[in-house]
Amino acid sequence: MKKKTIYYWSPFLTEIATSKAVINSAYSLQKYYSNYETVIVDAVGEFSKKKDEINKKKIKVIKLQKYDLVKFLPKHGKLKSRISFLIIYITSFFGLKKILQKDKPDFLIIHLITLLPLTLFFIFNFKTKCVLRISGFPIMSPLRKFLWSFLLKKVDIITCPTKNTLQYMKNLKITDEKKLELLYDPVISIREIAEKKRQNISSYNDDFIAVGRLTKQKNFEFLIKNFSEVLKINNSLRLSIFGEGEEKKKLTSLVTKYNLEQNVTLRSFKQNIFPYILKSKSLVLTSDWEDPGFVLIESAICRTFLISSNCKNGPVEILDNSKAGLLFEKNESDDFVRAFKNFFSMSNEEITLKKKNAMKKAKLFTIFNHSKDLHRIINELTSK
Repeated sequence: MKKKTIYYWSPFLTEIATSKAVINSAYSLQKYYSNYETVIVDAVGEFSKKKDEINKKKIKVIKLQKYDLVKFLPKHGKLKSRISFLIIYITSFFGLKKILQKDKPDFLIIHLITLLPLTLFFIFNFKTKCVLRISGFPIMSPLRKFLWSFLLKKVDIITCPTKNTLQYMKNLKITDEKKLELLYDPVISIREIAEKKRQNISSYNDDFIAVGRLTKQKNFEFLIKNFSEVLKINNSLRLSIFGEGEEKKKLTSLVTKYNLEQNVTLRSFKQNIFPYILKSKSLVLTSDWEDPGFVLIESAICRTFLISSNCKNGPVEILDNSKAGLLFEKNESDDFVRAFKNFFSMSNEEITLKKKNAMKKAKLFTIFNHSKDLHRIINELTSK
């Protein structure tokens, strides 16, 4: 029986969780079903650093460029990233067009830099079916809404990683509701995490952990400024922030400014963050938005408590309105401190119950569940 070919398009500039979702999605279809061949389209060498993992999972990669152009693209700052996206658009236009015309994959699943493939599908009549993953709440000016309503006509299915995003897309009314599907991201492999948790990190004993790119979206500035207030509860508490990014220098200065050198540590990005999550009392997430919020899901599987802002879209759903952790109002200092006070006043039984509830939510985001739902979507589209 001929295998269905599923191609993935997801160019990125710096280490982001979406790259993990793409690899896991491609891997999950091949792992649980024998009738798929999955291929990642590498636009500018963005997946080169993932080469070992991709080879281990036996996923094919098609490179559009001979050299890893991503090494030379500006990455930090809104203007610089926009310039890089434009360069990717220009350098990849004909390469992606050629692949779609020559290889004729059954499906193209689009994650990032969506405008390029959407434009191609709008202009040309490919035999390939188009699946678009929407993340977050796209800001829709009247002009952008008008353009999207045209481009989405050639999209066969639009997947949303959370119920909130799904409802938002329905409310926008820019596409047929029948095209919208809830598809949880393949964030975790429980077996893989179980193996990674075993790493010994005896020197790490911090109470709270925050993980993510050091960018404005993650709102670590708010976390550092307000952790000084949390220390009034207990001045021996320690927080570690793991990640790299454009705000590292600024955040380092903030730690010094608030005299937090003994309590807050900025640590480098870790390929295996799970032992650190496991040893922490709680994960703290202060983001302006997350969809769904990979680190929340990973922490829940590690049975680590969750304290999070109620930002759009994922945290409210994953923490189940504080049934599976503690939510605080985004950018509200008093509410942030209140969440920590509530955490320290909770009984062991209450903490255990919330951890169990969080784990139940996290299991929706396994690679197995994702593969099952994506397989169903593919079959339904194939039968049309």
